[in-house]
Amino acid sequence: MRATTIHAPFDMRVEDVPDPVVQVPTDAVVRVVQACICGSDLWAYRGESSRRPGQRIGHEFLGTIEETGSEVTGVRRGDLVVAPFVWSDGVCDYCREGLTTSCEHGGFWGSVGSDGGQGEAVRVPFADATLVRLPKEALSDGRLLSALLTLSDVLGTGHHAALGAGVRPGATVAVVGDGAVGLCAVLAAKRLGAERIIALGRHEARTDIARRFGATDVVAERGEAAVEAVRELTRGRGAHAVVEAVGTEQSMRTAVNVTRDGGAIGFVGVPHGSSTGLDLGVMFDRNIALRGGVAPVRTYIPELLPDILDGTIDPSPVFDRTVGLEGVPDGYRAMDERTALKVLVTHG
Repeated sequence: MRATTIHAPFDMRVEDVPDPVVQVPTDAVVRVVQACICGSDLWAYRGESSRRPGQRIGHEFLGTIEETGSEVTGVRRGDLVVAPFVWSDGVCDYCREGLTTSCEHGGFWGSVGSDGGQGEAVRVPFADATLVRLPKEALSDGRLLSALLTLSDVLGTGHHAALGAGVRPGATVAVVGDGAVGLCAVLAAKRLGAERIIALGRHEARTDIARRFGATDVVAERGEAAVEAVRELTRGRGAHAVVEAVGTEQSMRTAVNVTRDGGAIGFVGVPHGSSTGLDLGVMFDRNIALRGGVAPVRTYIPELLPDILDGTIDPSPVFDRTVGLEGVPDGYRAMDERTALKVLVTHG
C-alpha cells in the first residue's frame, strides 16, 4: 500500500510499504477513507520532535473495516468507523477512569512499528475498544464525513480544553490560538453554554470561522496588547475560563494574564520551547487553576457524535484544503507556511 513517511525535517514522502494485516485476534484492519494533517504533525515536519527516517506519520483517520481478528465482535467487515488518535484496550484502570490516553497497553498512530493515519490502511490494535462505528450513510455526504473525522482529535481536544477551563453556562471564555484546536474549543465553549467567547487570533479567515463557531469578540493583538484588549472587554477582570491551544511560552503567559481571579486555564497546546510561561506565584495569588493535557478523545466521542449527526455542531469548516494521498507533502508545506488551516486527505 501507499503511506506517508518522514525521513528528515521537511522531507515527507509517500511510499510503498507493507500492507497491514491482523497480527493478534483483537486487531482490525481499516481501509482509510479520510485522514488529515494535524498542527502537532508540524513539529516532526520541522524537526522539533524526533522521528526515525522512514517512520510513518498521521493520527487522524476514519474508514471502513476490511478485516477483523477472531476476537473482534463490536465491528465487522464493511463498517464505517472513526479512530481516536490513541488506541486503547478499554479495560485497564486508566481506561475505566476515562483516561484512555494513559492506557497501559495503548499507543499512538505513527509511533515506531505502527501504521500512520496518512496511508491507505491501518492495523488497529484493540479494535473493539478503540474504534467507534459511524452511520454508513455518511460515506455519501462529504461534509458530514469530514465533520465526523474531527472526532479523531481536534473536536475532542477542543472539548477537553473547554472542560479543563471549566466552561459553564453564562461564562466568559477566552481562547488563545486560532488553529483547528482553538477553533474547536470555541465551538465546544458555545456548546457548553458560554455567554461570551473571545477568540485571540490574527488571521481573518480563521477568526471568521471562530465567529461562525460562536465567538462574540475577536482580539487580533498579541502579548501585552492582547492582554489589555481582553481586560478592556471584561471590565478589567479577565475571562472565567481560558483555553490555551498553542503551546508556546508566550501563549501560556497570555492565557494566565487574561484569566479572571478564581478562573481556570484548559491547556491543550503541545508544549514546545524552552519555558512554560507559567508563574506559579501569580497563579497562587490569583487562585488560577490549570488543567489539560493530552485529550482522551475516545471517552468524548459518544457524547459528541450525536450532536454532529443531528447538526447541533458542524466542525467541518476547520478543513480548508483537500489533497489526495500523493499530495500530502504539499499539504504539509501549506500548513507550515500557514496558507492552509487544516488539510483534509481523501482517498479514491
